[in-house]
Amino acid sequence: MSGHGHHGDGGGHGHGAHGAGGHRHGQGHGDHAPGRDRHGNPEDLAAYLAKLEGADRAAWQKPDAVVEALRLPDGGVACDAGAGPGYFSLRMARAVGPRGRVYAIDVEPRMIALLRERARDAGVDNVHPLLSTDGAPALPPEPCDAILVVNTFHHFHDGAADLRRLASRLKPGGRLVNVDFQPGELPVGPPPDHKVSREDFLAAAHQAGLELAEEHAFLPYQYFLSLRRAG
Repeated sequence: MSGHGHHGDGGGHGHGAHGAGGHRHGQGHGDHAPGRDRHGNPEDLAAYLAKLEGADRAAWQKPDAVVEALRLPDGGVACDAGAGPGYFSLRMARAVGPRGRVYAIDVEPRMIALLRERARDAGVDNVHPLLSTDGAPALPPEPCDAILVVNTFHHFHDGAADLRRLASRLKPGGRLVNVDFQPGELPVGPPPDHKVSREDFLAAAHQAGLELAEEHAFLPYQYFLSLRRAG
């Protein structure tokens, strides 16, 4: 995977290249408006983060419920692919506990720096930010119990290949979880033509050697698919 942008989506969305093919993505999604850098991230980072991390997003993104549904083991290893400023990474780090590790991948140096700062301020020392670039794609350096991809897949350059690279870093029995926006017009998220339907995502996952293991329906605007390696 060639890089990872950040995920989220407060309504606008910026990403960097993510995952395996150097796709672009971000943790805040929605519009692709002017005033964005080459990764699709807004140049006014403070305003973007305020939208990305506001209470209104928590109401529909349900980050605590998402992390709980990952069922991360104490002392486990996880990856947040497209971590952004750590919206999910810090929650995942608390879920695996001090003996666990979370690898937070993003293509945007500003996000990596901000995540390091936030982890330090929160006293969380088990988050390991990884900067990914097209020339040096980042993958977690050890097998993971879970890899989380949120609001990001539609920015992958080569969906199936990128998923295959990510899946190569799963432990036996590990899960790759994709959370992304449902089709059509929604109050939040990217425009309809930037979305990937559940069916199209599952087709790419099948090409990558993955199969659906579990699905949750507690998110109002997104599908939540938990995948495992087939066979």
